[in-house]
Amino acid sequence: MKAVIAIPATLALVYRAYSHKSLTPLGILTAALTAAAHAVHPWNLPFVLLCVFFLAGTRVTKIKANVKSGLTLHSQGSAGGEGPRTHVQVLANSLMASILTLMHAYQLHMRRDTVVTHKEIPEGSFCYRWGGDILVLGIIANYAAVCADTFSSELGILSRSSPRLITSFSLRKVPPGTNGGVTIWGLVAGLLGSMIIVATSLMFLPFCGEDTKDKIGGGESWTTGQKATLAWGLCIWGALGSLLDSFLGGWFQRSVRDVRSGKIVEGEGGLRVLTSPSDAEPHTHQNTEKNVTTNIKASILHGEGGDAVESRLDSSKAGADNSSKDPYDPKDRHRSSHFGDRRPTRVAESGFDLLDNNDVNFLMAFTMSVGAIVLAGWYWQVPLEDILKP
Repeated sequence: MKAVIAIPATLALVYRAYSHKSLTPLGILTAALTAAAHAVHPWNLPFVLLCVFFLAGTRVTKIKANVKSGLTLHSQGSAGGEGPRTHVQVLANSLMASILTLMHAYQLHMRRDTVVTHKEIPEGSFCYRWGGDILVLGIIANYAAVCADTFSSELGILSRSSPRLITSFSLRKVPPGTNGGVTIWGLVAGLLGSMIIVATSLMFLPFCGEDTKDKIGGGESWTTGQKATLAWGLCIWGALGSLLDSFLGGWFQRSVRDVRSGKIVEGEGGLRVLTSPSDAEPHTHQNTEKNVTTNIKASILHGEGGDAVESRLDSSKAGADNSSKDPYDPKDRHRSSHFGDRRPTRVAESGFDLLDNNDVNFLMAFTMSVGAIVLAGWYWQVPLEDILKP
């Protein structure tokens, strides 16, 4: 991509992310480096797909943000909803595409040096032919899948029907925001996100045509049927990415539910949320100040990930003054962290605690990108060992 286009476009994206608080400062830096990696490619396609995904993803995040913020909780106790994305979230969605973009850029460079000996051919003159470079499909599949997942998550949570846990044999109903919870509207939104990426790809892919036939770096012109096959195949494949993300999240990412409100607790930046520990010691009015302090320290957990989860406070005034208070009242800052029976306030709703949200997103993007490459190689009868050849 020409620097005269890439540099101003990257600066515009950085300014937008900063002004709209879409990314954290480190997230902005990571996004700028990612944009630079995409701009190295001689075609405009990878950079444009990155821009479209970023703009479309941030746009759907803002749709009814006030409504979505009330459907879940943050692990710090505030209302839920999507905050500024971190550098880890940026890499989870775009790292695989960045790797494939650099690989294909190198492939085109080597091909140009191999084919062209005495003639100078402008960069990017090698068109995309039917049965051509399969790495390109991996790039498109990556953004189709992550865009489908973003649309499905951000719009599906607004569905009026309760989500169904896709990993449950009974497809039981779960609270909005549960990992693995799907709705019909969420699936439709995922297909829409995939179609946006694929439609953009069709506009910016340098398809071989009549003007490139029998020329160096050229190929046969694409038929309408071939373009339709490519488009629908990628659209469906991208939409399947959102389903795969639901399966992976439902199996390997634990969803934590707040017992008082019944809402799912979201970790800041996609990190893990731990459940509250159970208290084996029964609560009595004769607890001394030392015992209360010990209980608090044993159950205090602040922050995200391995640093823990929830702040639990026991009132030292366990006597008659508190007997008339509602233990369920979320507005009472001095309420006990349990219902009087020492039960935890945050419990696991579904899933094993093996991966966090960023791990799941990257695993999904990696699987869909590599899967698209393998399937295209099989369909076009291209041996896998030939995929990286110039």
